[in-house]
Parts: sequence; structure tokens; C-alpha cells
Amino acid sequence: MSTALIIVIVIAVIVVVALVAAQLRRRAAEREIEQERLSGEAVAHREQADSNVAKARERGQEAELHRRQATEHAEKADQHAAAAAEHAEQAAELDGQVSRAGKAAAFHDEQAAEREDQLERP
Repeated sequence: MSTALIIVIVIAVIVVVALVAAQLRRRAAEREIEQERLSGEAVAHREQADSNVAKARERGQEAELHRRQATEHAEKADQHAAAAAEHAEQAAELDGQVSRAGKAAAFHDEQAAEREDQLERP
């Protein structure tokens, strides 16, 4: 082999090794960039998950408060409905008393008129 051929082969090997080394560095840099991107996305998703957990807790507490208030209002509504029924019953009873009192007044008015007529007759 001639020296020129050996030099060409050595230069070719050096070029191939340099190209392989450059390719390996580029792939390593791309992997590092990808890892940084994925790490950033993971952090962002973790923060969003934490935020959503806090919102869920908050909404759960609000829901519980509204459930308690709904129960209280339902109990009060039942009490008001019972009171309304009682008042309606009392009103009906009083209406009956009004009717009886009116009839009694009419009866006594007639009786008084008859007695007055008898007084006027000798």
C-alpha cells in the first residue's frame, strides 16, 4: 500500500469517527432537549393536578354547605306547611263559628222582634 492510500484511509477513518461523534453529540443534545421538555410538561401537569385537587376540595365543601342548607330549608318548609295546615284548619273552624253565630244572631233578632211585637199588643 502506498503512503497516500494509507493517508486517505486514515483521513477517511478520522472523518467517519468525527461524523459519528458529531451524530452522537447531536442525539445526546436532542435527548436532553426532549427530557427538559417532558420535565417541564410534567411539572405543568402536576401543578394543574394540584390546582384541580384544591378546586375539587373547595367545590366539595361548597356542595356540603348547600346540602346542609337544603336540609334546613326542607325542614323549615315542612314546619311552615304544618303551620299553614293548622291555620287553615283553625280558619275553617272559625268560619263555622261565624256561620253559627250569624244564624244565632238571626234567630235572636227574630225572637226579639216577636217579643217587641208582643209588647206592643195589649
